[in-house]
Amino acid sequence: MPGLLLLNGGDEFRELAAAAGRGPAYVLPTAAARQRPELAVATATRWFEDLGLPVQELPVLRRRDAQSVQLAERARAAGLFYLVGGDPGLVVRTLAASEVWKAIAGAWAGGAALAGSSAGAMALCSHTLVMARWPHHEVRRPAPALGLVPETVVVPHYERFGPRWTVDGAPGLVVLGIDERTAAVWDGSGWRAAGAGAVTVVREGRSRVFPAGSACEGIPPPVTLG
Repeated sequence: MPGLLLLNGGDEFRELAAAAGRGPAYVLPTAAARQRPELAVATATRWFEDLGLPVQELPVLRRRDAQSVQLAERARAAGLFYLVGGDPGLVVRTLAASEVWKAIAGAWAGGAALAGSSAGAMALCSHTLVMARWPHHEVRRPAPALGLVPETVVVPHYERFGPRWTVDGAPGLVVLGIDERTAAVWDGSGWRAAGAGAVTVVREGRSRVFPAGSACEGIPPPVTLG
């Protein structure tokens, strides 16, 4: 049975720590590979340790790391994965169809907890949002991602980015806006909002806001990958 799946808007970890399965807990600094990944690992390590969960780095920074048989073997035995924030396109380019990603997806399907924060959450959906044209950071287009949540894109830090970002070329996709310190959580039976803010679901031009503690309607269930 798949484990907990948690999509973070930024900075919400308590739910994930409580759901860790048996086996090591890993932080993947992939999204921060160009932005001091060691700092992202240190920050996540402190946060999780404050919650009573020791974590260690799974050092996947480049494509050759993602194809490492040794790192994939470590991932297969894990009980928790946390993908840090940073560059949303880089996560997908590094992990897609790699040996490590296959191991992570398989471990999650077998009960490990899996979460992404900000860019990490974006990468776990069917599409991630990348810049449509330089230097307009606020104009985004969907690009194929890792595919656990079908027909969905995440806008993280939604209370800040939501009013500013525009998404080009995303007909048929569910836009999932997640506030900071907030998460959309799949627990095997449905999605719900957790944390300090709200989850906004935009589907077919209609927007609905779900406060923390409520069930989130309109988000497709995640799929296990073959």
